[in-house]
Amino acid sequence: MTTHVTIVGAGLGGLTLARVLHVHGIPATVYEAEPSPAARAQGGMLDIHDHTGQAALRAAGLLDEFRGLVLEGRQATRVLDPDGTVLLDEPDDGMGGRPEVQRGELRRILLDSLPARTVRWGHKVSGVRGLGDSRHEVLFGDGTAVVTSLLVGADGAWSRVRPLLSEAVPEYVGRSFVETYLFDADTRHPAGAKAVGGGSLFALARGKGIQAHRESGGTLHTYVALSESPSWFAGVDFTDSAAATTRIAQEFDGWAPELTALITESDTAPVLRTLSALPVEHRWDRVPGVTLLGDAAHLSAPNGEGANLAMYDGAELGQAIAEHPDDVEAALTAYELALFPRSATAAAEGAHLHELLFGDNAPHGLIDMLTGKEETS
Repeated sequence: MTTHVTIVGAGLGGLTLARVLHVHGIPATVYEAEPSPAARAQGGMLDIHDHTGQAALRAAGLLDEFRGLVLEGRQATRVLDPDGTVLLDEPDDGMGGRPEVQRGELRRILLDSLPARTVRWGHKVSGVRGLGDSRHEVLFGDGTAVVTSLLVGADGAWSRVRPLLSEAVPEYVGRSFVETYLFDADTRHPAGAKAVGGGSLFALARGKGIQAHRESGGTLHTYVALSESPSWFAGVDFTDSAAATTRIAQEFDGWAPELTALITESDTAPVLRTLSALPVEHRWDRVPGVTLLGDAAHLSAPNGEGANLAMYDGAELGQAIAEHPDDVEAALTAYELALFPRSATAAAEGAHLHELLFGDNAPHGLIDMLTGKEETS
């Protein structure tokens, strides 16, 4: 195949696509707005699922490198009542199919697997337009542009490529996360470290929750969930870290101190993460020469599937292109026919998970799911 693939976005999905294409000898260039690989922190832990994320890494020829990144013991799960009572404590027995790695490390092995200059850093897309005959022009903020006959939008929630295919715009899901970090927790924050345990913590009630994960080096990464409107969060001054921390912690008055410490003892300023999603059944009509993957195609509220699906999308698209070397449209059609139902199923399951986490039956709905009782009830 001589068609050069143009990928917008150097997240896990776009990089997986580039790597699978490289494995099959197909040239690709990835354009990324960030100025360098180290321009910002790459988020926290990811559980990489055997049937999606790991399958993608297998297609990319990187499964052994991935296994070297796995943090042992991080599949342990604890569920606590707001008063600190332990409702569920499942150790990591090594038999789970979702080993945990640091997102930044996973991105690094993907970047290292690509030829030099595959990723063009500092290329922020300012616009994309169709030129006819399956060709598209991608315009960058510095005034430069590229023309391509095969364009892939791997550029996330607010994709600049998506409008070529769909009028859908992400909408607020009614809930946001506030992120905090506690460092060297076993020594400096022992109560919080004990509450979290060796893996994940869920302390949940209707409409709210404190979720945390033990990362590498004794770091506790917390996602505080609140089901409030955008105007409510706009009333919290996140430019004043102390005031914002106090305001968020007020929503958990009466909760066990070892849980609220994950908010009040944060070693970083609290960061608001507004949660948005595309329609569950999001799809588009085939437009020659362009497609989407990952959050650009099927953004949903965080549910443990986003990174896995983005990587799987990238691998599936790369393999489809390799299997149809003389017919790009056949490749994109085959890819999208599988993408749409897969994405819709995952989005529906994700919405159901959020109901278990923050609905009327929290946290018992989550416990039933984790223990298999939900399937038999």
